[in-house]
Parts: sequence; structure tokens; C-alpha cells
Amino acid sequence: MRKQPPMKQSSPDNYQSPKESINILIPFLDKSWTIWECAEGKGNLVKAFKEKGFNITGSDIITNGVDFLDNLTPPKFDCIVTNPPYSVKEKFIERCYKLNKPFALLMPLTALESEKRQKFYREYGVQLIIPNKRYNFETPDGKGGGAWFLTMWLTWGLNLPKDINFVNIR
Repeated sequence: MRKQPPMKQSSPDNYQSPKESINILIPFLDKSWTIWECAEGKGNLVKAFKEKGFNITGSDIITNGVDFLDNLTPPKFDCIVTNPPYSVKEKFIERCYKLNKPFALLMPLTALESEKRQKFYREYGVQLIIPNKRYNFETPDGKGGGAWFLTMWLTWGLNLPKDINFVNIR
């Protein structure tokens, strides 16, 4: 198993997703699916999905030693939904495509950049759900803070109505 250093308080990878971030994604998910939240962190998304009645399994190298990038036998799942550590976003995107199951990754818009990522998007396809506002992520000190960047749900296999979907959030 690949060793990952403990999360530092100032690490950009230590920002937890707000529960409401799944609201714009839910209309595109099948309620019968088992969702794998493979970068669970504190479990905000897992809790949010459970509250909405979804079957979800969570894992995280920090909380239970399951490393999404190196795990050759993932749990039984139908769809991946996660906010991966942005420092390894390219590896997460590549792994998701290789698992060949629907996925939705909460990513900064800059995840569209890079020659390697664009190669994946051209080869496999990509669909986006872009909110009109920034989410308030839980910061390492436990307080919520507005991200300085706009995020999107980068998806594949969800059969969205358009490739780019702009959604208003309250």
C-alpha cells in the first residue's frame, strides 16, 4: 500500500466538502446504486448521502487505510462520488476512468487544464455540473470558508442532459 503523509493543518487537501454540494448532483444519480465515497475524510458527503436515503460506502487512507489509488480490489460499487485530494486529482481522474464505472468528482475548474487530463477527456468523454456560486468548504481549523476557486462536478457515465450543465444554487 502506498504511504501517504498525515494531513497537515495547512494542506490544501484537508478541506472537507460541504454537505449541500451533493444537491445539484442528486438528480443525476440512480437511487438503487451503491455509491463509493473513496476519499471520505471526515465523512461529510457520506452523511449527506445517507440523509438523502442513498446506499453509500466510504473509505479513506486516513480513516481506515483503504487507498483508492492502489486498491486492486475495490468494494462493490456502482458509482464513485468524491471530493479527491486536489494534489493527486490527475491520478484520481485516471483511476476513475480505468474502473469504467460512472463517477462524479468535486473538482476545481482548473481540473480541466493539463495535457494529460485533456487526453482522458477527449478519449473517454466528460460532462460537467457547474454551480453558479462557490461552496464553503470546512477548513482545517473546523470553520467554513469560501473557496477562492469555483468548483464543478466532473462526471462520466451519468448521462447528463448536456456536456456542460450550469446550475443555480441558493
